[in-house]
Amino acid sequence: MDTASDGGERDALAPVIPLFGGDRRTPSATSSTRPRPSDRTSSSDTPNALRAGAGAGVSSPGNGAPRPSNPGAPNLGARSAWPSGAGPRADDTPDGSGTWHNTWTDDLVDDVGTVDEDAVARAEDAEAALLKRLRTRSLSEREASAFLRDRELEDDAAAHIVDRMRRHGYLDDAALAEQLVHSGVERKGQGRVMLIQSLGSRGIPREVIDAALAELPDDEAERALEFARQKARTMRDLDRDTALRRLSGQLARRGYGANALSAARLALDELSRPARRPPAGTVRFE
Repeated sequence: MDTASDGGERDALAPVIPLFGGDRRTPSATSSTRPRPSDRTSSSDTPNALRAGAGAGVSSPGNGAPRPSNPGAPNLGARSAWPSGAGPRADDTPDGSGTWHNTWTDDLVDDVGTVDEDAVARAEDAEAALLKRLRTRSLSEREASAFLRDRELEDDAAAHIVDRMRRHGYLDDAALAEQLVHSGVERKGQGRVMLIQSLGSRGIPREVIDAALAELPDDEAERALEFARQKARTMRDLDRDTALRRLSGQLARRGYGANALSAARLALDELSRPARRPPAGTVRFE
């Protein structure tokens, strides 16, 4: 994932939360466990917020339903995968009742109590697509919202989906920020300025960015000098002014800010010093 900060490259970070899937079941196998809108309307069954087809091939615990890695999270991707008549366990659901409430579908019921089936289908498809995307790339909450809006999902339904995923750990801006900071420092040699820009471009709030940067050791000057030493070796044939201009520019673009010029000068000074030679007559052992 060595590309995001240099203009559109794609980070190859592992997803913040491993996602999951579930086997499809026929309507007859799931009708007894699927939430119904009869509590608020007299219309036919409202489709689930997530289809079981969001993924497949995930191993199941004893009750037959794939479970997320977050112990407190419900089975968002496999609500139709329970054995016929078994239904969800009480501790699988946010309210402990054993029934999953698709609260965001309330917004898809009109004034006369009929469900907008097309809107529900769009929401299901968009949410399943988001889950598929999260398997291959971590997203911030803002990126997830934009992903859902691009699929013509209503703002209220998109907000409900993002909020639920955040509450249950499927979206986590703080964890994503920590991953990006670690990658930027260890793999890309980025300074704080570049890290702030990179994380901000991913839609991560500034307070979350600051919290992640606060965990870094105060060694930016040393890291800037190490980077300058590596690059200075490739500029031996340049005059000092040209080398200084190029090297300080590279450091600035890496986000080292105030340390850029001083690190460039020190690295070039070290490069220009003649290598020490042992006194005449001294025997060197290699």
